[in-house]
Amino acid sequence: MAEYKDLDRKVIELGKQIVRMCTEAGSGHPSSSLSILHLTAALMYRVMRYDPKNPWNTGSDRLVLSEGHAVPAVYAAYCDLGGVVGSADQPSQLRFEDALTLREADSVLDGHPNPAVGFPFFDAATGSLGQGLSVAAGLACAARLDESDRKIFCILGDGESREGQVWEAVDFIVDYNLLAVRTIFSCNGQGQSDAVSPQQSPERLTEKLTAFGMDVKVIDGHNWDEIFEALTAEAGDKPIAVVAKTIKGWGVNELQGQGYHGKPLKTEQLDAAFADLNAKADELGVAELADRDVADLQQVAAVEPAGSGELSAGSLAEALAAVGLAEAYEQRKLATRRAYGAALAGLGSDPRIVALDGDVKNSTFADFFAKKYPERFFEARIAEQNMVSAATGLSAGGRIAFASTFSKFLLRACDQIEMAAITNANVKLVGSHAGVSLAADGPSQMALPDLAFMRAFAHSTRVDGAPSIRLFLPSDAVSAFKLTELMANTDGMCYMRTHRPDVAFLYDDDETFELGGFKHLVDGEDVLIVASGYMVHIAIEARQILEDQYGLSASLVDAYCLPLKVDEILKIGDDCRGQILVIEDNYLGGVADEITAAAAKSDLGVCVETKVVHRVPKSAKTPEEILKMVHLSPEDVAAAAQGMFDQAD
Repeated sequence: MAEYKDLDRKVIELGKQIVRMCTEAGSGHPSSSLSILHLTAALMYRVMRYDPKNPWNTGSDRLVLSEGHAVPAVYAAYCDLGGVVGSADQPSQLRFEDALTLREADSVLDGHPNPAVGFPFFDAATGSLGQGLSVAAGLACAARLDESDRKIFCILGDGESREGQVWEAVDFIVDYNLLAVRTIFSCNGQGQSDAVSPQQSPERLTEKLTAFGMDVKVIDGHNWDEIFEALTAEAGDKPIAVVAKTIKGWGVNELQGQGYHGKPLKTEQLDAAFADLNAKADELGVAELADRDVADLQQVAAVEPAGSGELSAGSLAEALAAVGLAEAYEQRKLATRRAYGAALAGLGSDPRIVALDGDVKNSTFADFFAKKYPERFFEARIAEQNMVSAATGLSAGGRIAFASTFSKFLLRACDQIEMAAITNANVKLVGSHAGVSLAADGPSQMALPDLAFMRAFAHSTRVDGAPSIRLFLPSDAVSAFKLTELMANTDGMCYMRTHRPDVAFLYDDDETFELGGFKHLVDGEDVLIVASGYMVHIAIEARQILEDQYGLSASLVDAYCLPLKVDEILKIGDDCRGQILVIEDNYLGGVADEITAAAAKSDLGVCVETKVVHRVPKSAKTPEEILKMVHLSPEDVAAAAQGMFDQAD
């Protein structure tokens, strides 16, 4: 076809560059990259409406490469197009030869897609397979809210389709009829170590996608006519999925055999590879055609931001009254999960706020937001992995995404949370029913290792030096309300734990909270008790027991945020005879480890003891019973504090 000669020549030159850049890097996936080369070239040179010189244009079509290991295909094309990288404040333009910096330590061409290192063409880090389609779904949700006609293209591999999250995403896309998403499966029949299962064949994928409710188009992934017809087709009443039959290692004979997944050619093999591609050029009739610019890109106007400035949830009293909790406000007793819901609904007056939930919105109380702003609420149902990745897509689309479910169920999405952290996504995770205070539902519903996992990210930093994830541990309704507002105004990922039981208010409505902060609730001189969340109330009871039964005076700190300003807490402990007792309702790895690690490096000589959950619990009818079971009752805490005092003497 004469109209595709320029593109035929282009893929030959890009193919050579893909092989060369992976060999130069000494690693990479040239065979997979060649498999998607025609699809990528069609999108980046003809189909997508975008400007490579302005990847920050919010109105542009987007490409999510879920098959992240095939990224050399995108890098080669983007460098050829002179795409811009870096930041909007410090942009720089790539040249064709910059593709050869693949995987270098100071290069923006990371081994897998990663916008955080300065490649803004991508919206999310991908490469941990199965997650990209969920990100695309979130981007499409943001586009719908913007009333933008931008399209979201997502390329996946056939082997990748074994991942359950792919089908969570397909369900979500069909649920919300996200016609903006164009799902593209590159079906080359080969995985890393073997051929893909027949369950991932083009025929079976077509059957599955059709059964899920998609309009499926099966094409030859190296035939321009079929590619353009599928990629530019107008969606009817169903989202379109493209099943593209491709050849792994297209154009290079050596790379088409099994065993070349993730394996570049050796330098001495390059000449043969180039000869294969030259022969392909002869076959296509473009050997004598000079490589030249073939891009004919449609420019689009930017979408106006949804909002700007500081976000406010309003006053606590008004927010609680608005969701039917005025009586709880008067009684000054309320569960932190309900206060979160009220704060979220209050924040919802700003159109930047969106919310997702995993079919437990009437327990997390995200339903307060859902009822008030249904167009900005997305029910992810029992598919937490998709929920987190979709939230990442929404945040890339300019929204501040709150995603809530039981803390325990968020742990199903550990990998997705990590990929969102790599992305620097502006996602706020809220896990309710945290810790053992849940009681009756038992350990299958309790989040106990969550703080250890999240705290690891709190002590890793983003490119700008901020923590990868900040943790918030409210102890009462006031702190839950204010910390939700603080999360909304904090750029980057946050995780907040909320609890099921109603608890007394500890703070006045005008109390302020800050990143890394804590509250020195009560001053004492014999021992310092550090607690967080629900355990602050246990510590208050324990302090009273210490005073009534042992005649001891204990200081009390509410450690509501991680990373924590530990040096100041150690000084308070030093003034309490150097005795610090840390209590928490989860396994090791949380606040207790934060304090003990700091004490180990300190020259103050404080003694730190910890009481955490050391055994797998079971059901109990009340929080009081479960706390006795795991030796965290007020009496247990008071006895531990008294023992520290005696030992110090």
